Amino acid sequence: MRAPGDDPRADPRDTAKVSAGGEIYAQQCAACHGAKLEGQPNWRARLPSGRLPAPPHDESGHTWHHPDSVLFGITKRGLVPPYAPPDYPSDMPGFGGKLSDDEIWAVLAYIKSHWASRDVLDARAEMTGNAKRP
Repeated sequence: MRAPGDDPRADPRDTAKVSAGGEIYAQQCAACHGAKLEGQPNWRARLPSGRLPAPPHDESGHTWHHPDSVLFGITKRGLVPPYAPPDYPSDMPGFGGKLSDDEIWAVLAYIKSHWASRDVLDARAEMTGNAKRP
């Protein structure tokens, strides 16, 4: 089921894209977000630096609350406006200089392939209902 905020370029049913995304995720994302998408411990509590630890990308986190366009933008540009307030303290870098757009979409397809529960899929559809269609 496609939610209104889904982009076909991040299709979790595209097995080739999910496989490629898993390899890229392991190389570029797992060090912070966890090999099993589990995020860093106590990811909701600010560190002494004022920054938040990397959140999980599995169903226990909030990644699935966001439309694909927002997830793409954060991955490509980092946690900067319009995705966060100006000067927001974050360790999330932009990957636009390291990964192609297709590689970023593949990582998002891989992440989304782990969102399987009906509750999460239904809530995502409702939450992204006002998102612009690609």
